[in-house]
Amino acid sequence: MNRFLAAAFGAVLTCLLPLGALAAPLVAQVDISSQTMTVIYNGQVAYQWPVSTARNGKYTPRGAWSAKWLSRNHKSSLYNNAPMPYAIFFNGNYAIHGTDQISRLGRPASAGCVRLHPEHAAVLFGLTQQVGKQNMRVVITN
Repeated sequence: MNRFLAAAFGAVLTCLLPLGALAAPLVAQVDISSQTMTVIYNGQVAYQWPVSTARNGKYTPRGAWSAKWLSRNHKSSLYNNAPMPYAIFFNGNYAIHGTDQISRLGRPASAGCVRLHPEHAAVLFGLTQQVGKQNMRVVITN
């Protein structure tokens, strides 16, 4: 993304985010309608990636949270030990994590979590470890 678009996109996000969300060094902004995640690192748009959020009949929560706990090689206790690599839990059983269903990214497909390409999940996981869970925000909007 060029600097002009990144600045404009950042300005739009500033209007959409809950008060204080951008104060964090690391923000994972998930837009349900576009099925994208924008990663803001130290106030700058660093990445924009396709995601999969909840499919029909399921729900991805909206709001803002800090990261609660991390699990590098997590397996779902709710869904037949499904792999959830680089899981960043932010609200109960809801997490951002890698998926092996890469072809489904960019459209709703999950049971409620935010799925990422495993390489992208690894980058976000590493950044979260670097800044600390308390300094990472997950913001999910429609």
